[in-house]
Amino acid sequence: MLNLQELMAQLNAFVWGPVMLALLVGTGLWLSLRLKGIQLRCLPRALRLVFGRRPAAGAGDISPFQALTTALAATIGTGNIAGVATAIYLGGPGAIFWMWLCALVGMATKYAEAVLAVHFREQLPDGTMQGGPMRYLSVGLGLPWLGLLFALMGSVAAFGIGSMVQSNSVAVALQASFQVPPLLTGLGLGLASALVILGGIHRIGRVTEKLVPLMALSYMVAALVILLKNAAAIPAALALIFSHAFAPAAASAGFAGATVAMAIRFGVARGVFSNEAGLGSAPIAHAAARTDSPVRQGLIAMTGVFFDTLIVCSLTALVILTSGLWDSGERSSALTALAFEAALPGAGALIVTLGLVVFAYSTMLGWAYYGEQCIEYVFGLRARLPYRLLFCLVIVWGALEKIGLVWDFSDAMNGAMAIPNLIGLIGLSGLVARLTRQAFASGELR
Repeated sequence: MLNLQELMAQLNAFVWGPVMLALLVGTGLWLSLRLKGIQLRCLPRALRLVFGRRPAAGAGDISPFQALTTALAATIGTGNIAGVATAIYLGGPGAIFWMWLCALVGMATKYAEAVLAVHFREQLPDGTMQGGPMRYLSVGLGLPWLGLLFALMGSVAAFGIGSMVQSNSVAVALQASFQVPPLLTGLGLGLASALVILGGIHRIGRVTEKLVPLMALSYMVAALVILLKNAAAIPAALALIFSHAFAPAAASAGFAGATVAMAIRFGVARGVFSNEAGLGSAPIAHAAARTDSPVRQGLIAMTGVFFDTLIVCSLTALVILTSGLWDSGERSSALTALAFEAALPGAGALIVTLGLVVFAYSTMLGWAYYGEQCIEYVFGLRARLPYRLLFCLVIVWGALEKIGLVWDFSDAMNGAMAIPNLIGLIGLSGLVARLTRQAFASGELR
């Protein structure tokens, strides 16, 4: 008789098998080809749109920048600290290469998701906007049942990736560093989240607009200081990443070893967990942006993957690998904290712990909105308040669960959420390409 943890582990292994990996990467590659490598040729333009802070024009609930920071709040989280470390622990250094590849093609995926979300969004009776895969699957692809399936999966997945994983990672870190009881951590996070979540997307947007840039820059500065200190070890760290991406990583004292298949599986899975490209979550936030151009918001959206994985996750990975402790036997946030502490004794573990708390908190805010929008699509506005309250209660529960169960549940739900979204992206890729051509030809992106 299987227990719950064994059942979730088997479900996770099934969902994240070769078919899912091929579908995720293949969809990104297909969109990259149809959009003529938009993530490379238009990245400078996209970054100018982000930092130029052009006045918002058009219908919507929050500014385009707030939509990006809300999406980043959900993506820059424990995946950048605990997820990267877990990928290395399970898949070896080579997993980072596959995480990078996933991010590169994922930028095109995230662009297409946001374009479709804004193009097919609609205004609800209370005046707020609703958009995302549930709408472009239903209206755009003409498959209402698939849109409903995505919404159901999204509302459940939010409890894993956006609630349980976040509070669990913080609880583990605070208990290890300061002996804080997990229940106290869960209660504190649940209450702090409720104060913002109950205010809806307008309050979430105002908080993330200030919190996300501050937390990301602070963490990046600390990581860069460590890498400057460990500069001589960076070439060897990069060599580990590229060599083990295509060859098995041998077992050592604290590392069980990893095959190339494990490196690919955990690199892609943790990459998707971190940047969420292909899940269909971030476009729900971008659909709320005040904009009159789906393509402009799509360009802004794809920078989220660039910031999250190619910058923040890469910094975490290099800190871990240059520390020489990646095969110590530690995993999750404990491995990242160990690496930071080795370079900055007395301060490194504290930086990781505080970063984890803030990252996790912001992720909860973003995912609470995603789950809320999904459940509203299924049951209407009357489901909004009960869902918000339940989300905060699950935060408390997640702090008390075992690490393995929480991660397996989250990975399995991510996969279940991604499948209908990827079908929609493939089916509507021609529309995305046409909208992109029209936007560039009309000059609306100037």
